[in-house]
Amino acid sequence: MEVFDVNVLRSITTVVSLALFVGILAWAWSAQRKEDFDQAEKLPFEQD
Repeated sequence: MEVFDVNVLRSITTVVSLALFVGILAWAWSAQRKEDFDQAEKLPFEQD
């Protein structure tokens, strides 16, 4: 049995992808980003 067969590689990829997804969620929902998103949500209604 090989140490790194395809199933181990798939498991590692799944865990890394989940960690990346959770990290992006934490970044997007952090309180530090609120001001940026408040400004961005008003952009479609601003006139030149």
